[in-house]
Amino acid sequence: MLKSEILNAPLLAALATCGHTDTVVIADCGLPLPHGPQVIDLALVQGVLSFEQVLDVLARNLVIENSTLASEAENGPVQELCRTKGLDPQFISHEELKAQLPQAKVIVRTGEATPYANVILHCGVAF
Repeated sequence: MLKSEILNAPLLAALATCGHTDTVVIADCGLPLPHGPQVIDLALVQGVLSFEQVLDVLARNLVIENSTLASEAENGPVQELCRTKGLDPQFISHEELKAQLPQAKVIVRTGEATPYANVILHCGVAF
C-alpha cells in the first residue's frame, strides 16, 4: 500500500504525473472547465470541499515554484490563503486565467463558492 495522506486515488494518480513547469489549478465550483486537462472533481455541495482545504493538502504534497491568481482576487481572502502557504502569487486578469486553463495538467474542482477562488500552481522540482 502506498503511504500518502491523499486518499483520493484519481487525485493522487494525476498529481504523480506532474513534473517541473506543469500546472495544477484549484478551481471554485463556478469556474468553466475546458476540455483537455484532467479534472478531479472534489465538489460535494457548495462549500465542501473548500478552496482552503484543497490548497492545504496540495501545498504539503507538491513542490510549487509560484502561483497565479486573478487580479480580481488581489487583497482578498484567496490571496491571503496563498501567502500563508508561502505562495506569493502573481496576478493576471480573470479572463487571462481562464484562457490558461486548457494548458493545465490537472484541474481540481472544489465546492468553494467565494468569487475568484481559483489558483494556478506552477510545479517545481525537489532538487
